[in-house]
Amino acid sequence: MNAREPALVPAAVATSRSARLRRMLTSNELEFLMEAHNGLSARIAREAGFKAIWGSGLSISAQFGVRDNNEASWTQVVDNLEFMADASDLPILLDGDTGYGNFNNVRRLVRKLEQRGIAGVCIEDKQFPKTNSFIKGEAQPLADIDEFCGKIKAGKDSQTDEHFSIVARVEALIAGWGMDEALKRAEAYRQAGADAILIHSKLSKPDEILTFAREWAGRGPLVIVPTKYYSTPTEVFRKAGISTVIWANHQIRAAVSAMQAVTRTIYETQTLVDVEDRIATVNEIFRLQDADEYSEAEDRYLGATSRGAGSAIVLAASRGSGLDAYTEDKPKVMLPVAGKPLLRWLVDAFKQQSVNDITVVGGYKADAIDTAGIKLVRNERFAQTNELASLACAVGALDNDTVISYGDLVFRSYILRDLVESEADFSVVVDSSPESENKSTRDFAWCSAADERDLFGNKVFLARVASEPAANGAAPHGRWIGLVNVRGAGRAKLAKKLAQLQARADFDTLDMPALLNALIADGEKIEVQYVHGHWRGVNDLEDFRRAGDFAQGVYTHAQTPVGAEGQA
Repeated sequence: MNAREPALVPAAVATSRSARLRRMLTSNELEFLMEAHNGLSARIAREAGFKAIWGSGLSISAQFGVRDNNEASWTQVVDNLEFMADASDLPILLDGDTGYGNFNNVRRLVRKLEQRGIAGVCIEDKQFPKTNSFIKGEAQPLADIDEFCGKIKAGKDSQTDEHFSIVARVEALIAGWGMDEALKRAEAYRQAGADAILIHSKLSKPDEILTFAREWAGRGPLVIVPTKYYSTPTEVFRKAGISTVIWANHQIRAAVSAMQAVTRTIYETQTLVDVEDRIATVNEIFRLQDADEYSEAEDRYLGATSRGAGSAIVLAASRGSGLDAYTEDKPKVMLPVAGKPLLRWLVDAFKQQSVNDITVVGGYKADAIDTAGIKLVRNERFAQTNELASLACAVGALDNDTVISYGDLVFRSYILRDLVESEADFSVVVDSSPESENKSTRDFAWCSAADERDLFGNKVFLARVASEPAANGAAPHGRWIGLVNVRGAGRAKLAKKLAQLQARADFDTLDMPALLNALIADGEKIEVQYVHGHWRGVNDLEDFRRAGDFAQGVYTHAQTPVGAEGQA
């Protein structure tokens, strides 16, 4: 049977990577392998449409930063191939140099490649350690024919997968030994069991290759690497009966060229402005890394036990009353509390609970806000508007479950942890400690039940929030501290209610309690999470001092009620 007949590997069994590669080698159609040198380039080759990958020795060595002289050990190469195999389901034909030693090294190499799902290996008839064929190739000694045939036989005897392919690479033309020697070696390697012959040439025209193909006369699959004679029309290879073309090093060369240009530009200009629009986005890197699959797996396997709100909105547009001496050149959220800006305390607290998508609404001195780890949006009318106008500037951040927070808070981590783990559409934090705590906090809260510490677990709902207790009315149950969590269907409800309130003539004067009260009036249930201290707001100089003490863990009887620490 002609060696190019596809019946050698029936379609019914051509499912494994090795079987797919063997079918490509024996196909009547001209097939193509694309070079790859790591997991990312393997995935790019797959997305481009290639059916198989060439694990280039030159490229793998280059990405390690070493010479193509067997300076990277075979175990390092095989470990790298494992990442390539994981990143792509394509068959990989390894450029195995000389087999990394004698027949025994080839036996072990074949076993290790099979273990990692590699479809085949190409070995060349030079002596170990080898040098790249295009570096003084004519001066490089060739292996003894019988010795190299022994390597092929050892590799074939060692494989357990019947479709694993060994391709024998003939270097006689590169070394200047002539056409007769090349044909003689190729025939010996075929008889030794090679599944295909790779014939190599350093000439810029395909004359040697075409002559070899004509003399070879289809005795077995023929593979070429047209790196030097790249201008030859591909149709010429089809007519010559070539089985497979390897594009041998073009991903690594493209990457090097791009990296050199971009790195040089950044160094010379000391800015990213001139390069950002001509390089891949960070999101494209995430996509190639299959980040979405991880997110889906995280939802599936971690579940609600470690679920944090996806986003946070921090309302930080105001300068802060009574703090003018400290906020002349910065907004309140950038005031240092125990050596760290208020905003950084919030950001760190959010990230600790896996709330990583953080939008800060700035206004006064917004340019002074540290934007590390956040997205900054601006309320340009901060001087004429209140909190809801700032929230409206960031309503687009409600794509995920979201914590809405005042920007002047510090608190113990459990407060945010419990809030984001609530299953309610809406939930808020209410402090039930005595009024002597956080005196400047104005948002009094009335709830469906008082904070009964011995009835832990009972659901309590918010009834109303107001800045002043009503005369002769029921005493408030505590104070809303400025944290609300919105999740699930609550996101759309909040956005709809905010849009309705925007139609009111007094919208610019409305604050967050107005939104909470409007939701309650619509019949929405806002679940209350009671706390007893363990937080501070910063609204005046006294708050500023107390917040510093709180952040440093300095407590006095006046600051923390007896027994309150036990609730953390």
